[in-house]
Amino acid sequence: MKSALIQQRWTGTKETMRRRSCDLIAEASEDGAELVVLQELHQGPYFCQYENTGLFDLAEDFENDLSFWSEVAKTDRVVLVTSLFEKRAPGLYHNTAVVFEKDGSIAGKYRKMHIPDDPGFYEKFYFTPGDLGFEPIDTSVGRLGVLVCWDQWYPEAARLMALKGAELLIYPTAIGWFDEDPEEEKKRQLDAWVTVQRGHAVANGLPLIAVNRTGLEKDESGVLKGIRFWGTSFVCGPQGELLATAATDKEEILYCDIDLKRSEEVRRWWPFLRDRRIDAYEGLLKRFID
Repeated sequence: MKSALIQQRWTGTKETMRRRSCDLIAEASEDGAELVVLQELHQGPYFCQYENTGLFDLAEDFENDLSFWSEVAKTDRVVLVTSLFEKRAPGLYHNTAVVFEKDGSIAGKYRKMHIPDDPGFYEKFYFTPGDLGFEPIDTSVGRLGVLVCWDQWYPEAARLMALKGAELLIYPTAIGWFDEDPEEEKKRQLDAWVTVQRGHAVANGLPLIAVNRTGLEKDESGVLKGIRFWGTSFVCGPQGELLATAATDKEEILYCDIDLKRSEEVRRWWPFLRDRRIDAYEGLLKRFID
């Protein structure tokens, strides 16, 4: 299966961002991609750098957004993984990944389960934790275990997707560093981000896609200087082997041919699921074991 990861920088308006995304999706389709994955909150800026109730208005067009991206998937004949700001009810909002089939129909959606709250990443102010669980989404290209950004640090999320038959783990992402951070700290953060996800691939015997934003996005409140998203979108195989990696600082389409059948072979060599001690894991349901 030929996949395409669309790594973009914020262009300043929703209209120009959409237009650029559509151009890149069309290009990927023409190049033979069957699966196209967009970054987290790809229609707009990463608005969670500060708290402002007016920014909830960004979710008002959720239903129109669904119609728009449905038409894009249908026009380009791709399975399309999007990441949208969902208004579910007055005062109730989710960070939601919606997957569209090649005919434009909605194959399924996932609401982000783990919600961060850190300087520059004030997502708990905007997003209610997801309530759809960790359910893979069936598509014409395979059974997709779609998760979102902060979820990528949690082995439990990847494991539950794997146990429910996901054939591929996918993480739309918005993560970066602050320019004032020391270079050695930037390197540690990026290495940790790549390493933990490669670990999910290894532990579950599954290929994995991570698509990140790139470029500097200023904090409009002026409290912080902004986040420089570190790009580095990548694909790894079921042994954690890196198959494709994007640049840290530029927009691009990252292509990768993914062999979903390889997971069977790898799991025969490394039968981690077979040897799990499911009789001894009750402690995982506790917040902390004193």
